[in-house]
Amino acid sequence: MRVALVGYAPETVDFSDPALPPGMNADKIRTGIEVARRQFAEHGWESDVVLIRPDETAGPAVESRLASKSYDCVVIGAGVRLLPQRVAVFEAVVNAIRKAAPGAAIAFNTRPDDSATAAARWLRPGC
Repeated sequence: MRVALVGYAPETVDFSDPALPPGMNADKIRTGIEVARRQFAEHGWESDVVLIRPDETAGPAVESRLASKSYDCVVIGAGVRLLPQRVAVFEAVVNAIRKAAPGAAIAFNTRPDDSATAAARWLRPGC
């Protein structure tokens, strides 16, 4: 099984946005991504992290990265979907996933370190 985690590059996030969880910062995101990668590996899943910018390049970047391999699940980070002013970016990401990885389940985390839990909702245990 192969999982992709799609999220904003930590250095591109405006942490003053009230839509984000209080206390969130770039270091927490980076640490959470490493936790997610370790948890994916503990499940026996291969994984890739796709870090995007919150702009018009997001959809094409996701499509390009996902088209290079076959994915069973794509986890979209909470930051991509939580910000009302970035709904067009979220839509572009979802549509890029549908195009480049049409057989992949789409899951949503609530923070980087619960990405494996999100993927596990859609992948069979032990796979």
